[in-house]
Amino acid sequence: MNHANSNTQQSTEGRHEDDGAITEFLANLMEYTPTIPDELVEHYLAKSGFQCPDVRLVRLVAVATQKFVSEVASDALQQCKARQAAVVKDKREKQQKDKRLILTMEDLSKALREHGVNVKHQEYFADSPSTGTDPSAREE
Repeated sequence: MNHANSNTQQSTEGRHEDDGAITEFLANLMEYTPTIPDELVEHYLAKSGFQCPDVRLVRLVAVATQKFVSEVASDALQQCKARQAAVVKDKREKQQKDKRLILTMEDLSKALREHGVNVKHQEYFADSPSTGTDPSAREE
């Protein structure tokens, strides 16, 4: 048997297996209901100039988006836990009784940066200590 024919047969067989897996995956996409609704995905795809009548492609984008959001949220949680663990180590004498995790914009920004998304958020400054409080509660 010729070596070139052997490679051709193997690559053709591999292609058939891949085609079957892709066909099965696309069929499963039609049965799966992603967290992100098709209408929302279609809206943002259309807003970016992309239109496709194939619902399977819309679902594929929804699943990819869901995975991305899930990974970013998981990474932000890890950032939050690491930050709060560092605070507890710095203040051993004042152990936190409240074990709630508080996710900050800094945690989210770090997680997004790891995925190639840079977030710039507006810094907020108060003109006076009473800014943002109830006007009737101010002492002038």
